[in-house]
Order: sequence, then structure tokens, then C-alpha cells
Amino acid sequence: MSHFSTIKTQLREIEPLIKALDHLGYDPDTTNKYVKGFNGKSTGVDLSLDLPKDTKVGFKWDSHSNSYELVTDLDLWKYQLPVERFVSKVTQMYAYHTIISKTKEDGYQIVEQKNENDGSIELVLTKWES
Repeated sequence: MSHFSTIKTQLREIEPLIKALDHLGYDPDTTNKYVKGFNGKSTGVDLSLDLPKDTKVGFKWDSHSNSYELVTDLDLWKYQLPVERFVSKVTQMYAYHTIISKTKEDGYQIVEQKNENDGSIELVLTKWES
């Protein structure tokens, strides 16, 4: 018998989370506010998405940690990426979009972006002072 699991994250804002999921090719849904699990049971979330192979996940705000938790039924996880790798990729893209957004607000522009062989992203930013 399966049940829903929650995985803590450091994702604190919904907008960069949505951008990260979009960037990775997923289709986040802010209107479908539940995730289905075993035997049709469901649980409420703030954002849901369907991964390949009928894997259902969601993100739900946790007021104790002031961050979003990933919610899924791990017994039904059929996606090719292990859940830890999925969270890692989402977290990296979340950080990327947070940095891009905050630096643009502060007047910086991206001069160069390199995707490294180890999966990291190197950004070179500049700010012109007048």
C-alpha cells in the first residue's frame, strides 16, 4: 500500500519555481490543486504536474519551513529520473531563474553563459554605471 511522501526543498517563491519547471520542459499547473496517488486517493497542493510514465507530483507550501515541499506517491514513481535527481534539477533551475530575476532588477545583464560538463551553469554578469 502506498502513501504520499513530502520532500523538503529550499524553494521559497512560486514564480521562479514555475519558470524552472517550464525551462526543464514540464507543464506546471496552478489550477489543478491536487495530486492523485494509489487507489485514486488525492492530496492538496499549490502546483501540480504530470511527469512522464504517469508520475504525479505537486509542490505544497509548508509554513513551518517557509518553503515548498515536493509531494508525490513514491510507490508510484515511474519516471526515469530518480526523485532525488528530479529535485536537484528543479532546484538548480530555480536558483538560475532567481539569480537572473534578481540581477536584472539590480541592473545587471548576462554577458556570457556556459553550461559546464558537470551540469553546472556559469554566468558572467555586468552592470554599466552611468
